[in-house]
Amino acid sequence: MAIRLSHPLRHHLLINPNHHHTTKPLRVRKFSIKNEKSEPVEPHKMVMKVKQTLEKDYKNLPVGKNGRDDEEMILWFLKDRKFDIEESVSKLTKAIKWRQEFNVSELSEESVERMARTGKAYVHDCLDVNGMPVLVVVASKHFPNREDQVENEKLCVFLIEKALSRLPDGKEEILGIFDFRGFGTENSDFEFLRFLFDVFYYYYPKRLGQVLFVDTPFLFFPLWQLIKPLLRSYASLVRFCSADNVRKEYFTETTIPADFRD
Repeated sequence: MAIRLSHPLRHHLLINPNHHHTTKPLRVRKFSIKNEKSEPVEPHKMVMKVKQTLEKDYKNLPVGKNGRDDEEMILWFLKDRKFDIEESVSKLTKAIKWRQEFNVSELSEESVERMARTGKAYVHDCLDVNGMPVLVVVASKHFPNREDQVENEKLCVFLIEKALSRLPDGKEEILGIFDFRGFGTENSDFEFLRFLFDVFYYYYPKRLGQVLFVDTPFLFFPLWQLIKPLLRSYASLVRFCSADNVRKEYFTETTIPADFRD
């Protein structure tokens, strides 16, 4: 999936990587948290503050699921920003605007079908042993110089959305597997890796539980040295491992992805 930072992404990813209005009550346990200023906060009250701010200052933002009045989304960004109202509003508005401009809600199996047929990336049918949905990227099937950049962007975002839609109750993160077996210079794509991790950082924060780089060849490491400083905290989520590690540690015999079967 070659990703060029084009159209809406260029406005928000600058580094040199069904809109129905539903009012879903937010279930929040009665407890207090302390933010970075050591002030006790109540999550529901903080959500209401952000919601009111967005309604007052950002009336043009969409409402409904993943909109400015989506209380679950607001709470997620508050937790990401350690309950700092100003930072949460800033990051949340960028995410909502991006979703609107990128037409995330209009992505579907049909709209990404041609690129998905390449097999370069997919959401595995089974969860891993920790109950996380699994997004697999097959690097050897990715040819950045031959493919439509916009279509690759759409496939990338669609699969993130699909993986998140499969989160079981009580789970919040997904597992990303990058299969580097057969990887060659023609598959190398700095822009894609930067795009992917930036999308997770800005628009899907704290949704990656772990990232596996499987059987990475020597020629990948110069690329890794370029991308690693840009990954921020996500760099600590990356584990270099073997296909055997994937089979034995992350899946059972019945849930292992077909690409990793002996």
